[in-house]
Amino acid sequence: MLSIEVALEDRSYPVFIGNGLLAQASQWRQFLPGGKVLVVSNETVAPLYLEGLCNALKDLSVQSVVLEDGESAKTVSNWSAIIDRLIEMKAGRDVCLIALGGGVVGDICGFAAASYMRGVPFIQAPTTLLAQVDASVGGKTAVNHLRGKNLIGAFHQPRAVLIDTDTLDTLPAREFRAGLAEVVKYGAIRDLEFFHWLEAKVSRIVERDTEVIVSLIERSVRNKAQVVAEDELESGIRAHLNFGHTFGHALETITAYSRLLHGEAVSIGMVVAARLSESRGLCAPGVANRLSKLLEELGLPSALPGGTSTDAIVEAMALDKKTQAGQTGLVLLEALGSAIIDTGSSPEHIRSALAQCR
Repeated sequence: MLSIEVALEDRSYPVFIGNGLLAQASQWRQFLPGGKVLVVSNETVAPLYLEGLCNALKDLSVQSVVLEDGESAKTVSNWSAIIDRLIEMKAGRDVCLIALGGGVVGDICGFAAASYMRGVPFIQAPTTLLAQVDASVGGKTAVNHLRGKNLIGAFHQPRAVLIDTDTLDTLPAREFRAGLAEVVKYGAIRDLEFFHWLEAKVSRIVERDTEVIVSLIERSVRNKAQVVAEDELESGIRAHLNFGHTFGHALETITAYSRLLHGEAVSIGMVVAARLSESRGLCAPGVANRLSKLLEELGLPSALPGGTSTDAIVEAMALDKKTQAGQTGLVLLEALGSAIIDTGSSPEHIRSALAQCR
C-alpha cells in the first residue's frame, strides 16, 4: 500500500492507494470521529461495494443514501436529500460521511459535509479512475446549476482518501478511458517527464496493466497533492488544473450533462485550448497535434461533437467560475509540461480554435 500526504497544516490528510482497502476496517477506524456514519453512493456502485464497506464498519451506526448515477444527479435536490437523512439520523458534528463512488458522488457528498452544521468530517472512497486521480483529492465540493457546472459549492478537505484499486476491475471501459483525460492533463500542464512516460506506456495503459495503472494513479495523485498544498483555494497555480475544463464544462452544460462524460469533455477541451495556444503564438506548432494523438491513442475524443453550437459554447463559458470582470481566465500552454493563465484571448480567437476542432 502506498501513502501520499496532502500537506495543508492542520487540514493535512493521507491518500492511500492499494487493493482491498474498502474491506479493511483498520484503515477506516482511525479517521472516524464518532459512532454515526452516512455512506453516500449511487445505484451503480452501491450494489458492488456498499455491503462490503458496511460490513467493515458493522459495529458502528451506518446508514446510506443511494443516488441515481451520472452527472445529472449532482443537484440541489439530491444534496438536500443527504442533509435530510443526516437530520433524520440526529447526526451531530461527530458524524462522518463517506463518499463511495466517482467524482459526482464525491462532489455532492463533500458539499453536504461542508454544509451540515457548518462542516462535518468526510472521507473519499473513489471507485472510478477519474475520481482516484483527480476529483477525490483537493477538497473541491459542489453541485450543478442548470446554467452551469459546479456553480454552488465550497472547499472542504476530506479526512482521508482511500483508493481501492480493485474497484477498477468493475469500471466500464468508457469510464476508464474518461479518467485518463485527467491523467494526461498533469503531463500537459506541469510534468513533461510524465507525458513522455504516458506516450511510452499507451499499450499497457489501454490493456489496464496493473503495475502501470498503479504507477499512473500514484504519479497523478502526487502531482495533485503538490499543487493543492501550494495553493489550496485556487488563487494561483491550482488554476492550472483547470486546463481544458472551461471548454469542457461548457460542452457538458450545453449537452445537459447527458452526452459526454466529464473526462471526454475535458479531453476535447484540452485540444481546443492547445489549438488556441498555438494560434495565439503562445506555444510552438505541433503541441496540439501531439496532445491530440496521445488522447486518441488512449481512446478519448479530440473533436467537438456534431450538432454543438459555437455560440452556445461561448455563452456557457461566460458563466464559468473562472470568469472575473467579464474576462475568462483560460489555462493555455506555453509548451508541453508548462501552463499559463491567459486573459487575452478574444471571442474571435476562441471561435477560431473551436472551428479547428470540428
